[in-house]
Amino acid sequence: MLVDRRVAWDEDRVSFVGGDGAVASLPAAWTDIDPVDVFVVMAAGRCPFRVVDLLAVADLLDGLAMRGVGGLAP
Repeated sequence: MLVDRRVAWDEDRVSFVGGDGAVASLPAAWTDIDPVDVFVVMAAGRCPFRVVDLLAVADLLDGLAMRGVGGLAP
């Protein structure tokens, strides 16, 4: 039975009551609490990355390069 959903330890987590009556929690991503990602269904394993995620990584790398972090040149 689901007890709670919240951000803890910097991640989205769900708490639930197990079969033994004890409350436990785990990352929400490990559960089916969220609806299925339509992109993942349509890609059917053929595409390991979503465009939006690749763009976010590119922005992150650009930001790091601008600061000269990790030996990245601007």
